[in-house]
Amino acid sequence: MLSKLSSYCVFAILIGCAFISIEVFAHGVDDNTRAFLEQNSGVQFVPFLYIGAKHMITGYDHLLFLVGVIFFLYRSRDVFLYVTMFTIGHSTTLLLGVLGDIQVNAYLVDAIIGLSVVYKGFDNLGGFKRCFNWQPNTQWAVLIFGLFHGLGLATKLQEFNLPKEGLFINLVAFNIGVELGQFAALVVILIVINVWRKWPSFQRFSTLTNTLLMSAGVMLIVYQLTGYVINK
Repeated sequence: MLSKLSSYCVFAILIGCAFISIEVFAHGVDDNTRAFLEQNSGVQFVPFLYIGAKHMITGYDHLLFLVGVIFFLYRSRDVFLYVTMFTIGHSTTLLLGVLGDIQVNAYLVDAIIGLSVVYKGFDNLGGFKRCFNWQPNTQWAVLIFGLFHGLGLATKLQEFNLPKEGLFINLVAFNIGVELGQFAALVVILIVINVWRKWPSFQRFSTLTNTLLMSAGVMLIVYQLTGYVINK
């Protein structure tokens, strides 16, 4: 029963992430958040902390990538290492992207984020060794894709022309919120996966799960590239 329940939980996460409205989540913001960001002034530490946490918890592109990253990591220190690499990557470009006013196309960045999900599913399936007889450095890959995930966050914040007053503190608060949201989501994902690993169905359905992961990533890429072409 626990085996089936764990399998269903993972499938529900992946399928829900793949088919739920991309307009509502990914890098979108709800009306209340949009109104606040458009009107805020000065230091607003707690609201930006909350917005950062909510964005990560509802940002299924980030969560899908994290699922792929930790799917076959069995040791706590490995989980910590890879999540740290991802955190360093997205924190760096989030701060530098907004503070340095680095202008990049949001659709293309989000398409690369979708590619990161495809990459991780393909890597988990052993695709690189099987198809190319080559294995990329997974730690560097997580760091590099983390940079693009951070750019995705930065491009969304840049849409609101945040005032310079209190900007650095607000960005720090937002980033801390992102990390808190990531930690909360990670705890849930790890619990589900660790329970599932104790049952034979984990190995039986691991291929299907990572194939679904790749499929969700492809959907993200197609959606974002379509947006790029339409709005070019």
